[in-house]
Amino acid sequence: MTERVEGKLLIIGGAEDKKNECKILKRFVEESGGREARITVLTAATEYPLQVGTEYYSLFLQLGAKEVQVLDVSDRTQANRQGIEKEFEQSTGIFFTGGDQLRITGLLGGTLLGRKLQLLYENGIIIAGTSAGASVMSDTMIVGGEAGTAKKNTLSMAPGLGLLRSVVVDQHFAQRGRIGRLLSAISQNPYVLGVGIDEDTAILVQSDASFSVIGSNTVTVVDASTSTTTNVSETTPGQSLVLSPIVMHVLSEGYGFDLKQRVSKL
Repeated sequence: MTERVEGKLLIIGGAEDKKNECKILKRFVEESGGREARITVLTAATEYPLQVGTEYYSLFLQLGAKEVQVLDVSDRTQANRQGIEKEFEQSTGIFFTGGDQLRITGLLGGTLLGRKLQLLYENGIIIAGTSAGASVMSDTMIVGGEAGTAKKNTLSMAPGLGLLRSVVVDQHFAQRGRIGRLLSAISQNPYVLGVGIDEDTAILVQSDASFSVIGSNTVTVVDASTSTTTNVSETTPGQSLVLSPIVMHVLSEGYGFDLKQRVSKL
């Protein structure tokens, strides 16, 4: 969290409201410029780009965006196509749909498009992602693992897009009982903060590395940086984890968190 950027991130735990108040998606449109918003929807994560892209295209227009374009990147050749960065010249907000986070990194990592997204974020644009599009925001992401009890070597991790540093994000958090796998993830490097985001809930990360909570459920932040006891390097695969002490923050809408100072705030 030491590198200065001007952009914002809207990281959504999945299953955001699309039929009623649409608070999270509406906030994304507002942060993208409101009536002047020009949004690009990236469907790289999903196996159903036409269906998913059409849904978000209609939603963002209904919520007041001026323009919406859907860009489906199906292979790395397309992501490296000369001039693809021009697709984003007018964009004021980028939105990653859900699906499979490895599809995003596998298709975009190291490409012209991937580098353009990083530059846009550094220069002030807002980038949002839901479900898999949320996990991919961090420099290391969870790509699979068992829910429930924290155990060693029961989860898979991979490099993410690196927009959010020293944080690992998990989504559908409470609904799928993912506290155990988030603890397993941060035990591998307790300096890294774990952030679990419930469904229909999001964090809006500002350029000063603080975030506010938006939505109907909660965000769980787990900090093990001051832990003194761990068996992560001693246990056999599948053995129960020991990690103590840890600090846990459970936050709802109206509250926030400073990722640098590691303290919650109103």
